[in-house]
Amino acid sequence: MSPQPVVRIGTRASKLALAQSGMMQRRIAAALGAPDHAEEVAPLIHITTTGDRIQDRRLLEVGGKALFTKEIEEALLDGRIDAAIHSMKDVPAEMPPGLIIAAIPEREDPRDAFVSERWDTLADLPHGARLGTASLRRAAQCLAARPDLEIIMLRGNVDTRLAKLARGEADAILLAASGLNRLGLGGVVKSFLDPVANPPAPGQGALAIQTRAEDLNAPWLAAVRDPHTALTVAAERGALAALEGSCRTAIGAHAVLDGRRLTLIVEALTPDGTARFRQEGEVVLPDERAEAAAGALGRTLGDAVRVAGGDAIVLGG
Repeated sequence: MSPQPVVRIGTRASKLALAQSGMMQRRIAAALGAPDHAEEVAPLIHITTTGDRIQDRRLLEVGGKALFTKEIEEALLDGRIDAAIHSMKDVPAEMPPGLIIAAIPEREDPRDAFVSERWDTLADLPHGARLGTASLRRAAQCLAARPDLEIIMLRGNVDTRLAKLARGEADAILLAASGLNRLGLGGVVKSFLDPVANPPAPGQGALAIQTRAEDLNAPWLAAVRDPHTALTVAAERGALAALEGSCRTAIGAHAVLDGRRLTLIVEALTPDGTARFRQEGEVVLPDERAEAAAGALGRTLGDAVRVAGGDAIVLGG
C-alpha cells in the first residue's frame, strides 16, 4: 500500500482560526492513520488575508467577507495547500471555479452571544447604550428591538474585542458563541440572542473544509463530515445564495433538523432595523438528494424575502 500523501492545511493565523484549524488538523491526522504525527501529515500553513490586514473599516467598505478567504483560495488553486479551514459564515455563496466545500464537521452553537461588564441581556442595556459589532445583521437586529442604541463599529479578533469592552469603548458586544466556546471563553457570555427571534448568519457555528474539486472523494474527508450539519447549512446557504448575501445585506438564517423534517427561518432587515422581511418553511427531506432539497428550501424562502425587501435591504440600495 502506498503511503497516504500529506494534507497541507491553509488557515488564517488568528487565535480563533488556529484553534479551529487545529481541531481539524487532529481529526485529519487521525483519518490519515497518524494521530501522533499531525504536524508531519497535516501541517498548518498560515496565510494572512486582506481581511486580517484591514482592521479599521467595515468589510463592506473594502470588498466584503470574501477578503477572509481570497488568499487562501488562491493558495488552493495554486497547489500550495491541499485543504482550507474556514468559518462557514465567512465563505461567500459562490465558490471560485475548481474549488468546493468538501466537508462540514459537526456544528458548534450557532447563536450570537451577548457580552457585557455590567449588563446581562440586550434588554437590560440603558437608553442610548453603546453596542459594539461590525456585523450589519447584528446591528440591524438589535436596532429593530432597541432603536435607541448607539452602534459602535468594532472589528478585530476576539481578544481585541473583549479588551475594547473592558476598556469601556462599548457597553456590550455581540460575538459568535461558537468562537468563544472554541477558545475556551464561554464563561464571558452573559446571555444568548434567541436564534428564532434573531437568526444568526447563514452557517454560523459551522466550519467549512474547502478543497480542489478533484479531491472531493479523498478518503480522509469522510472522517470529518457530519451529514446533519451539512443539511442545515445547505438550507441556510441556499437562502444566502438567493439573497446574494454579502456584508452589504443584513441576512439571518436558522435551520433545525428533526429526523427528516427540516425547518428554516430566513430574514433580511433594512440596515437601520426599521423593517424586517421574514419567511419560514419546512420540508421532509427525501432519502436521496437530501442536501439538494434542503438547499432548494433555502433558495425558495430567500427568493421570497428578496422580492419582499427589494432595494431596501441593501446598504446604499
